[in-house]
Amino acid sequence: MTDQLIPTRRAFPADDPIFALNAEAQGRRAAGESILNATVGALLDEAGQLVVLDTVMELWRGLGAMDVAPYAPIAGDPAFLKALVQRHWPLLDHAGTACATPGGSGALSLSLRNFLEPGQTLLTTAPFWGPYATMAAENGMELATAPWPAAGQALDAAAWDAALRALMQAQGRVMLWLNDPCHNPSGRSLSAADRATLAGLLREAAALGPVTLLLDLAYLDYTREPEAVAAALKDYGALGTEGRVLVGASMSLSKSLTLYGARGGALAFPWCGDPALQAALTQSCRGTWSNCARAPQALLLRLAQDGKAQARLAAEHRHWSEVLSARALALDTALEAEGMAALHWQGGFFVTAPAADPEAACAGLKAEGVFTVPLPEGLRVGLCGLRADEAPRFARALRMVAAR
Repeated sequence: MTDQLIPTRRAFPADDPIFALNAEAQGRRAAGESILNATVGALLDEAGQLVVLDTVMELWRGLGAMDVAPYAPIAGDPAFLKALVQRHWPLLDHAGTACATPGGSGALSLSLRNFLEPGQTLLTTAPFWGPYATMAAENGMELATAPWPAAGQALDAAAWDAALRALMQAQGRVMLWLNDPCHNPSGRSLSAADRATLAGLLREAAALGPVTLLLDLAYLDYTREPEAVAAALKDYGALGTEGRVLVGASMSLSKSLTLYGARGGALAFPWCGDPALQAALTQSCRGTWSNCARAPQALLLRLAQDGKAQARLAAEHRHWSEVLSARALALDTALEAEGMAALHWQGGFFVTAPAADPEAACAGLKAEGVFTVPLPEGLRVGLCGLRADEAPRFARALRMVAAR
């Protein structure tokens, strides 16, 4: 029945590539093979089960009918938006211009429809989370990249300057999606010096046309360096306060509260109070999903009003951050034992292992029962699902494949 589809919608893969790899890994494991599955994008415990934060589930079970059943406002509950922004910038007493979205992905997609025209190009980092390209394509847009700094190296200011200037010259505006801190998929954050360099480049670009910086803040609660994360958010807030660059954030409850299926999140511009921007975002919400789910909004409000629950949740985040840190250390130790470079994780769910030919390396690893996600820059490895005791097997398999 594909004749009913317009021609440009007929040649897509049957499943998302990451989900397809995960399904293949699960199928082979179910058939009795010993499989190491590093494709997973959700936090798993040592038994391979999904981590669900106890504090959040207690709050969820306490929701009443009126916390769940009624429509939420089209732009979201204002109190929810304020509480979510304050999780990232506690000193702010408002959400600015904001709307509720179905997860962080909804926030990202909403930004495309309001800050770029069809046919224009979005800027992000290399490497990046693969669905960024899918979202851009679904909105009739292209995606350009500038390099994420390698471990121990500074931001390539010349490459970033060239990328910003090329886009400004071509389309008169720039939107940058920046997954920092706790970058997916490298697992590393920009240094304070890198942020200062990038901020300077964005200011220069803003003298030539509108510049929007959208921070993808999916993984902030899982980090080896919470003080560095707080410092990064402070720096980005200072840039937003200046008003030359429009600074916003895509915020999600999926990873932070392990509410993947609730699809709660928001798009917020905390330092902007433009009624025209608020009207545009609200209109996009109405024309896309109309209203977001009320339940996750109600849950976050209960959390914001319960200091004891916040303390328990912070302790859970610390515990799982320590688990991820131990997994990252085990992987670095195993890689170095096999004569390969450490990956130097700082936060988030992933690291990226270098590979000269990522597609071939991915295929070679699959033959060894090891599943990763190929990227143009290497192999995405999900620390969120890779136990520390699996690291030696992963490193051995990677060295064997690299030597072929």
